[in-house]
Amino acid sequence: MEKNLETATLAAGCFWCVEAIFDDLRGVEDVVSGYSGGHTDNPTYQQVCSETTGHAEVVQIRFDPSELSFKDLLRVYFTVHDPTTLNRQGNDIGSSYRSAIFYHSDEQKKVAEEVIAEITAEGIYDKPIVTEVTAFDKFWPAENYHQEYFASNPNQPYCAAVVAPKVAKFRQKFLSRLKG
Repeated sequence: MEKNLETATLAAGCFWCVEAIFDDLRGVEDVVSGYSGGHTDNPTYQQVCSETTGHAEVVQIRFDPSELSFKDLLRVYFTVHDPTTLNRQGNDIGSSYRSAIFYHSDEQKKVAEEVIAEITAEGIYDKPIVTEVTAFDKFWPAENYHQEYFASNPNQPYCAAVVAPKVAKFRQKFLSRLKG
């Protein structure tokens, strides 16, 4: 039986962190690091880092909605980055590190707006959520060396100092939702 997968495209800072987290989540079939939300066709990492293309570092997630709803996916998303900092995640600064949900359907847009409203009402963050909710246009996969970067380079200094603690925090918080 073929699964009826959905696609989510999310920006939450450095795609190395976000890919490593969603790779572990039950219901996620595939995660690809790449670029979205800009005006340059097939941008390179260097172009995106130059802040001239308008793209954000994103992950494109293929997930099984019978195992993981888009709402639950977004609930994880909002706990693994700071959605209150404009164009920044920690020391990663620039619009390429913005918080953004690139929705693929009207239903995804509706759910994204509902989740933001719920999190705002819960008072989880002291500052307003600045996550961009915008229609998906194009996705450009990042260069091959960015794919599964943390899994392949856990001792690289950025991975050891930034990615590993985020992944560990995620795994502790969502232990029951991890792949077996």
